[in-house]
Amino acid sequence: MNILSSSPSSSSKFTLFSQFQNSKLHHFIVPLKPPHSLSLPSNRFLLPAQSHDSSSTPVLQEKPQNSSSQEEMDGGDDLDEEIIKAKKTLEELRVVRRPIMEFSDEADGANLGIDKGLSRFAKKMPIFEPKKVEASSGEKPLLVNLDLALYKAKILARNYRFEEAQEILKKCINYWPEDGRPYVALGKALSKQSKMNDARAVYEKGCQATQGENSYIWQCWAVLESKMGNTRKARGMFDAATVADKRHIAAWHGWAVLEMKQGNIKKARNLLGKGLKFCGGNEYIYQTLAMLEVKAKRCEQARYLFKQATKCNPKSCASWLAWAQLEAQQENNPAARRLFQKAVEASPKNRFAWHVWGVFEGNLGNVDLARKLMKVGHAVNPRDPVLLQSLALLEYKYSTPNLARQLFRRASQLDSRHQPVWFAWGWMEWKEGNLDTARELYQKAVSIDSTSESAARCLQAWGVLEQRVGNLSAARRLFRSSLNINSQSYVTWMTWASMEEDQGNSLRAEEIRNLYFQQRTEIVDDASWIMGFMDIIDPAIDSIKRLLNLNKVQNSSTGEDMQFERVSGDPASGSGFDLDEFIRQKLSLDPSKLEIRLAAFSSKSTIWRSQNKNVSAPPTL
Repeated sequence: MNILSSSPSSSSKFTLFSQFQNSKLHHFIVPLKPPHSLSLPSNRFLLPAQSHDSSSTPVLQEKPQNSSSQEEMDGGDDLDEEIIKAKKTLEELRVVRRPIMEFSDEADGANLGIDKGLSRFAKKMPIFEPKKVEASSGEKPLLVNLDLALYKAKILARNYRFEEAQEILKKCINYWPEDGRPYVALGKALSKQSKMNDARAVYEKGCQATQGENSYIWQCWAVLESKMGNTRKARGMFDAATVADKRHIAAWHGWAVLEMKQGNIKKARNLLGKGLKFCGGNEYIYQTLAMLEVKAKRCEQARYLFKQATKCNPKSCASWLAWAQLEAQQENNPAARRLFQKAVEASPKNRFAWHVWGVFEGNLGNVDLARKLMKVGHAVNPRDPVLLQSLALLEYKYSTPNLARQLFRRASQLDSRHQPVWFAWGWMEWKEGNLDTARELYQKAVSIDSTSESAARCLQAWGVLEQRVGNLSAARRLFRSSLNINSQSYVTWMTWASMEEDQGNSLRAEEIRNLYFQQRTEIVDDASWIMGFMDIIDPAIDSIKRLLNLNKVQNSSTGEDMQFERVSGDPASGSGFDLDEFIRQKLSLDPSKLEIRLAAFSSKSTIWRSQNKNVSAPPTL
């Protein structure tokens, strides 16, 4: 449609005025193409714009204000028609194009602020991010899975599958870093493998993750430092545990036991008193206090405290055992036997109960009953080397050394790091005259841990061996090494002094005795604490003070002890306790087949002996 004629001086753009119903002027910039055809696509419209170029003359005007020639006035009718057509075209374009609305700067700022606020709100709400919700739910399972994982790790560690247990516990720490239980379980598993530094790192990480508010981690860390000989650090950890939770009874008790080992009896009593004050009655606190009374030879007070311990927890096997040992020391054998029965009734599978009871009966000469008790203990605890060690010593004393060797070897296979097994085995070989074998077994025991009490006793026994065969220089070195571990051993000092005196060195013997009395640590236990301490553990103050009056100590037994004393002397059935029936009901074992179990076990050892009976060299360790 040719509505315009091009000229060299004409501009490529023109201003078009159109009047609308709102009587406002809208200015449009319409681009022109060379073929002089009016092409107005919607995507080429730009608005709003207004040309202020004075050199460009408007081409189309609805009402031109100035006419330059008469010719333009003559052609006005044609131009009106063209203008009407252009108006129609523009109206159609207005319908088709997308209008652009104009907003003020304030409105833009308000909308922008609303958009930013909605964006922040959407980021905070997980409902707007379903993928993140699914990922988070997959990363951290439900809390019940932690309990199941901890139980599974406990079973694996109990079966000596430590690597699998550690993997599970590490995953628990990654999922629940704020929970202290995985750190405690992992630290204990590492401690059982003698990885003390790794266990310490785990406890330190746990304290950081829990911000020092978990008393269980502090307490386990303190026990670890105590085992490693870091007494000062252990005190600090116990103190931190009691600060984190003053009602944590294990922290008070562990700290008291540490002070007892260091000879600080008064401090230990103070800590135990605080434990009862903040935590109430506890069988472990009462039992430890009773043991202190036993060491102080105040038996009546000890009996009262043992009775309190068993009242707090009738199923406390340790309390019944400790009480039974007190009665055994006082040679009140019927009462001790009844208490041993109470102990196995409280915990039928407790290895310590069967072991201590068996040793007690063996010392009284009841060999058959002692053998049966140890066999029962081994049947319910087949991986415990202590029971086999005591059974081996019993068989060596009342049977043959060959059976004892079989039992010692089996015990060493169950736990090759149990020092008393090697020590007892070496002692038996020394008694049998096998000196080279005894030396090798002593060396094996010391190599496991050269700083333990068992190592000190082993070195002392080894020194006696060398003394008997005339190796006095070696005996002196061994005695000195034993005293470096335990300088309070009266037996070692006196044995060394006796050896020097036998050799005619009376002055040297006297010097050794003087050294012992100079360096020994004498523990003085003040009994005046009882009058104030008992105010904590029992509201019946007057009756307790009458019971524990230090000036008027009663030597009579309590009513329960009198009942024990009336038991007949028959160890098997005098007390009315049927051991065989108890074994059948509580342990589901047949007492008549215990011999078969031990016979099957002994036959394997017999095969080992038959293959090596002609070998003169000592067994490979």
